[in-house]
Amino acid sequence: MVVLKSASELATMREAGRVVAQTLKAVGDAAAPGVTLRELDDLAREMLAANGAKSSFLHYHPSFAPIPYPAVLCLSVNEAIVHGIPDDRRLQPGDLLSIDFGAHIDGYHGDSAVTVGIGEIDADAQRLSDTCRAALDAGIAAARPGNRLGDISHAVQTVCRAARYGMPTGYGGHGVGTAMHEDPHVPNEGKPGRGLALRPGLVLAIEPMVVESGSDRHRLQRDGWTVSTVDGSRAAHWEHTVAITDDGPVILTAL
Repeated sequence: MVVLKSASELATMREAGRVVAQTLKAVGDAAAPGVTLRELDDLAREMLAANGAKSSFLHYHPSFAPIPYPAVLCLSVNEAIVHGIPDDRRLQPGDLLSIDFGAHIDGYHGDSAVTVGIGEIDADAQRLSDTCRAALDAGIAAARPGNRLGDISHAVQTVCRAARYGMPTGYGGHGVGTAMHEDPHVPNEGKPGRGLALRPGLVLAIEPMVVESGSDRHRLQRDGWTVSTVDGSRAAHWEHTVAITDDGPVILTAL
């Protein structure tokens, strides 16, 4: 069921979104060669506590997962596309790190992701991340009253496919509200003018994911959470929680 949010609900979601944005900025700044993924997760936990917010990810247990999610960040390095579990792995110069984070305040969630380079990264890695972010921007621009869900999907798809990148089959964005994942599903590919009509009060997480090799195939690692490319090529992931308003899209997870 699709639930439209009131102005007061959007205001609370904006509070949660600020915590998400601030935490992503801090974690991205701290992500450097030699730092472990677990240390980054600890930093995010500290910021949650300091802001009186709670994790959207910790203990989340969808039906596909063998265990509840054990961390507050998803940290996906290089060939990991999404849902990487923080551990004692140390970041290396040239790594590409996707940071996904969600928080809720008074039961209302915000969800966002960025991709950052560790130290100096090569031009291909930078292009991969930049293209994914451009696809996110295109999807957000299409999130306007009078458009349809397919317009968002098509905007994302157009940017990614023009760059000849792969897009993991079946993955995309989602509604956000009193649950981190609500209806509707937001595909990263679609036909313009099709699907759910976009109305003020609808809140969506728009999240393109791109694969450097051009393959759409992916695999689930043994931990039951981490989704990786099948060929070892690198991936990038960008995401914002966006409210559709009479005045156009408003990013709730922006600084």
